[in-house]
Amino acid sequence: MAPSNPKDGGSADEGRRALPLLPLRDIIIFPHMVVPLFVGREKSIRALEEAMKGSREVVLSAQRRAKTNDPRPEDIFWTGTVGNIIQLLRLPDGTVKVLVEGKRRARIHDYPQSDPFFVASVSEIRETVEFNQEVEALMQSVRESFENYVKLNKRIPPEMLASVASIGDPARLADTIVAHLSLKLNDKQKILETEDPSERLERLLELMQAEIEILQVERKIRSRVKKQMERTQKDYYLNEQMQQIQKELGGERDEFKNELEELEERIRNKPLSEEAGQRLRKELRKLKMMSPMSAEATVVRNYIDWVLALPWTETTEENLEIENARAILDSDHYGLRKPKERILEYLSVHKLVDRMRGPILCFVGPPGVGKTSLARSIARSTSREFVRLSLGGVRDEAEIRGHRRTYIGALPGKIIQSLRKAGSNNPVFLLDEIDKMSMDFRGDPSSALLEVLDPEQNATFNDHYLDLDYDLSEIMFITTANNISAIPIPLRDRMEVIEIPGYTEFEKLNIARTYLIDKQREANGLDEVEVEFSDAAVRRIINGYTREAGVRNLEREVASVCRKIAREVVSGSDKQRFRVTAGMISGFLGPERFKNEATEERDEIGLTNGLAWTMYGGVLLTNEVTIMPGAGKLIITGKLGDVMQESAQAALSYVRSRALNLGLNGDFYQKIDIHVHFPEGASPKDGPSAGITMVTSLVSALTRIPVRRDVAMTGEITLRGRVLPIGGLKEKILAAHRAGVRTVLIPKDNTKDLRDVPRSVRRAMEIIAVEHMDEVLQNALRLEDPERFGRKLKLPILPPDVRASDAEETTEDTDSACGRPIADTSATAGLSP
Repeated sequence: MAPSNPKDGGSADEGRRALPLLPLRDIIIFPHMVVPLFVGREKSIRALEEAMKGSREVVLSAQRRAKTNDPRPEDIFWTGTVGNIIQLLRLPDGTVKVLVEGKRRARIHDYPQSDPFFVASVSEIRETVEFNQEVEALMQSVRESFENYVKLNKRIPPEMLASVASIGDPARLADTIVAHLSLKLNDKQKILETEDPSERLERLLELMQAEIEILQVERKIRSRVKKQMERTQKDYYLNEQMQQIQKELGGERDEFKNELEELEERIRNKPLSEEAGQRLRKELRKLKMMSPMSAEATVVRNYIDWVLALPWTETTEENLEIENARAILDSDHYGLRKPKERILEYLSVHKLVDRMRGPILCFVGPPGVGKTSLARSIARSTSREFVRLSLGGVRDEAEIRGHRRTYIGALPGKIIQSLRKAGSNNPVFLLDEIDKMSMDFRGDPSSALLEVLDPEQNATFNDHYLDLDYDLSEIMFITTANNISAIPIPLRDRMEVIEIPGYTEFEKLNIARTYLIDKQREANGLDEVEVEFSDAAVRRIINGYTREAGVRNLEREVASVCRKIAREVVSGSDKQRFRVTAGMISGFLGPERFKNEATEERDEIGLTNGLAWTMYGGVLLTNEVTIMPGAGKLIITGKLGDVMQESAQAALSYVRSRALNLGLNGDFYQKIDIHVHFPEGASPKDGPSAGITMVTSLVSALTRIPVRRDVAMTGEITLRGRVLPIGGLKEKILAAHRAGVRTVLIPKDNTKDLRDVPRSVRRAMEIIAVEHMDEVLQNALRLEDPERFGRKLKLPILPPDVRASDAEETTEDTDSACGRPIADTSATAGLSP
């Protein structure tokens, strides 16, 4: 069914005709209007060809949206103009140029045909008007307004006024004038749709007056701008005259000439690269030929100043004494063995090699572990200048490489600006928070850093503003990041990554005793007062009031205690010695904010202790599984990511494949629903390392065998039951130690990472290396009768002496470090398929 006009009816003639229709873009053609059109759409060209075969008449109606390339009937206005084709010319590119003349208004009733071109059923609109004084007055007002409009709008030729004055028909007058106005498409369409000529003139008069007001405002603005420009030119002319008069009178020395001589002397005395010296001399010659008041002269002067201010050859003499550097690093920071060793290695090599490129290090670790302060200590230990550039939120490439001089207000990038501030060509340059950079339409700053941090390229670093090669190879670049995965791989590849993990409770205690307490005593004016924190008090602050990998919040809480002591001192207390004990902490800081992570009070069915890594350190993450009557549905909750959900699917698939070995029916899953949940549902969780945890909970819930509450585990599971290695082992074992876990199950391939775990922690726990899921179940489930349940589950039975001390393979480093072997149960596991 062809679409029809929803507003069909009115004063239109009932005699309808079917005519080809040409949809127009961004133009309304009125009666008596002659317009050339360029037609390129195939459907429109065919409509014109059809019209040329007959009476040459075509319906001209505008599209509602110009961007529509293939309009439908509802995309075209229902009121248009019947026009006559005067001339049609085919162009070489396949388009058609057509000259049309509007004849009469027409209302479109429907579209009998839409392909291969539009055919519209139209009826012409009759226009009748009664001449009276009101119409005459309206026509006169329209002519006067149009005359004012033409005076303000120079794009309309003045000859149009004579043509308009000779028109006596109100309808034709309105159509002629509206065709020359700069109106919106919808406003012109409303004029076309207005059938009563008197009403059309009133609407036209209203639109013209609004346009005249806009043109008057634009004229005022242009006038003010012109006056301002004339005033600026006048000031420049008078200043030039004043300078010439002063020269003739001899009352003022030529400052510009003196400035040029000073710049020339600085260029002559400044040690520069050959390229920089040639460029400055060329720029100085250009400056001598310029007027000192010109904008270009200011740009050239600023450029010369920037190049001369840079430390091209100025370097700071390094202190290469190894013991002195070691003492400074140890006095400023506790622990941090790897970065300290790397700095001492650099100084040792530098002492043997006269010239070497500076290292490019990346310290990765959670907030508050001392990455930024360590960079300052490195600068102090090597006697270099220290420069810090924060990259957090930087999203513009020009922040790194600068703007080209063609831009107004252009400056060098932050790298060059920081070197000018340092005054040295070999500082310790800290690029802080390199993982917080982003990118937008202005470029990618991480890509700009590729040249800065590449030892093979940074000897010829090219800043857009300087447009000169600058040597950055002697700078010791240090970057910091919280999340290494947020750093692009090409940029990460150019840096030597040194991980700075979170501190253990023992390390935090030593940091507080050695650094933080004395620092906050001094900061809070307690130098003359003896303040002592007991170890138990510090431990209570660490465990009850902070939850972090670093010591930033610990320092805040110590500062809060010191402030309260300072208030007591100021209030008139005679005490000169304050000892802060664990029992006093709640009085200073209020109730504890964090509950210590701890295992359950008894063994539970379907509840397993997992271990997770976060940017703030490791955490104990429990996993719950419950079984309900159902139809084989697996429900996974706890705000888990895609990887963790897939791990749950893999865990269930493994249990189903081992159903007979576990003493389950082969179709056990068809009559039950299984719900896998990780508590603390508001916190997002992801990663594959909870695989063996979920399998253990599933087996426990299905076999009704409890899971040992003193066991925690981490490892990825495969469909064949293999336990794959994971990351963050140190942080996870520390979390288990804090929670009072006695036994930790880890993948066998992770035993090499145990050397990073503190010796005191390894001695306090039993760490079992597992290779297959059977070993995990054997060590995690509470098998009161191992042989009976072993036969039921068909698990390998490992005697206690094998797991503890008689394992065939042990980790040598761990054995010697903690006096307890790391059990490797794969030798006796007897894995079943």
